[in-house]
Amino acid sequence: MIQKYRRPFSIAFCAVLAMAGCGHETKVTRVDAGVVTDLSGRWNDTDSRMVAEAMVKDALQYPWLGNFTQANRRQPVVVVGTVLNSSHEHISVQTFITDLERELTNSQKVTFVAGKGERDEIRTERKEQAVHAREDTQKAPGKETGADYMMKGTIATILDEADGTKAVFYQVDLQMIDLESNAKVWYGQKKIKKVIEKKRTVF
Repeated sequence: MIQKYRRPFSIAFCAVLAMAGCGHETKVTRVDAGVVTDLSGRWNDTDSRMVAEAMVKDALQYPWLGNFTQANRRQPVVVVGTVLNSSHEHISVQTFITDLERELTNSQKVTFVAGKGERDEIRTERKEQAVHAREDTQKAPGKETGADYMMKGTIATILDEADGTKAVFYQVDLQMIDLESNAKVWYGQKKIKKVIEKKRTVF
């Protein structure tokens, strides 16, 4: 007769593994892109969009715009330059620049032209057209619209933390600069302060 031995430790161990495997569940919920979802307290898409909207609106209300339009009888041409990330976080600066470009373009108060990276790609395309495209469809060089003003700036942070509570202070500074005279015709600043509290769970 063959005696069967029970292995309670092995069975219990397997049960624990099974429970651990079933304890994690991924849930995905689609929400409107305009809904504020501030999960970590870090700079996010809502901050980028709201700051861009507020700062472009502020910039276009200042006298430089009307003065230029009246003197030249046309809209000023604007390009977005460098926005430096001087914060302690990894911030997608390009997303913020894109938000600024969208607001400037949609305002219909300025003529917006492509930035440096995009211009390089377009110039390469024109060079290829000169070789490969039909002559009547080629786009000639030297006909770009030069910008009158450049918008550029920085994103910085100040961090304060104690006893599980963290305060993050964001400061965005933007300037509109006359490309001919280097005069700063507008200086804008937007501040955001977030307090992040980590609650301790007692079992």
